[in-house]
Amino acid sequence: MIEVILIIILVLIVFLVGSFFYTNVTYIKKSLKKIYKAGFVEKQLKLKDGTVLNYGEGASNGKTPLLLIHGQSMTWEDYAKVLPELSEHYHVFAIDCHGHGKSSMEPGKYTAKAMAEDFIEFIDTKIGKKTVVSGHSSGGMIAAWMAAYFPDHILGTIIEDSPFFSTEPGRRENTYVWVYGFQLYEDFKNQDEEEDYLKYNLERSYWKRMFGESIWNKISSDAVAYHKKHPDESVHLKYLPPVMNRMFETMTYPFDQRFGEAFYDNSWFKDYDQLEVLSKIKSPTVFIKANTTYDGDLLVAALSDEDANRVVRLLENGQRIDVDSPGHDIHYDKSKKFIKIVIDFLNELQ
Repeated sequence: MIEVILIIILVLIVFLVGSFFYTNVTYIKKSLKKIYKAGFVEKQLKLKDGTVLNYGEGASNGKTPLLLIHGQSMTWEDYAKVLPELSEHYHVFAIDCHGHGKSSMEPGKYTAKAMAEDFIEFIDTKIGKKTVVSGHSSGGMIAAWMAAYFPDHILGTIIEDSPFFSTEPGRRENTYVWVYGFQLYEDFKNQDEEEDYLKYNLERSYWKRMFGESIWNKISSDAVAYHKKHPDESVHLKYLPPVMNRMFETMTYPFDQRFGEAFYDNSWFKDYDQLEVLSKIKSPTVFIKANTTYDGDLLVAALSDEDANRVVRLLENGQRIDVDSPGHDIHYDKSKKFIKIVIDFLNELQ
């Protein structure tokens, strides 16, 4: 009897370990297979000035168009977990921002206004009617500019955890993304001892103290080795669960670091007054807010609760929806909740 119990326990352990690794290996491919099975096709559009915009498009069937604009260092496929279900309600277009994925990498276009104007041209050329626009993080700030200055193109606006006001000089220096992102890259540029930015970044990562030095050094070493061996792929370590792998993947997506530098020197906000932009939006607007966390005085979130409240006060027809999400990427971390919000928004518009 004891032998039978031990065999059952052993089989269970093997099954659990096998399931763990299987999930880690296949979770990205599964999501991508689902979006293409749902009818999504990757396409490219060349604008009048030659700028190329890469995007994924779902089936039409006469549905209301939805334009998804990802955040910094992502690609359109970052929305993979929500695309199939959203495409049942919307005609979905998910776009690669300038400097990301397969879209043009032109530093002259690395401003919110320039990208917004190009995405309006995309609506004119490709979509051809009023559109619901949803943007995550910096993408939400682009979506807001589109809604503010091209109201005849926008049916409604969804802003997902965008860093309004926390990105202004004097405040941005006390945010996680500044200290461990923009400033860290500037420090990397101004030294000559390490040529690999991924290695440089991971050695100084905020998360090093969370995992402990020995464990983090092992993971970091494996991530750097993987990147060297597969320079054209995002880093994916089979022994890490999706929630941890995502951190490395998003650091190694196709991304022009000059886009981030535009945030550092504030040129991304050229001709962009955050208060004015929000005040000019007349279309129905939802602001989705993730959890707010501080580490001492360091804001480990896109924006504070006070910032989010200020955003909604400035909107003529806005509402705030809080999502209990530990991460900034609500559409990924809380995909079912995000889907419901976006579908409910469509029902309200109709």
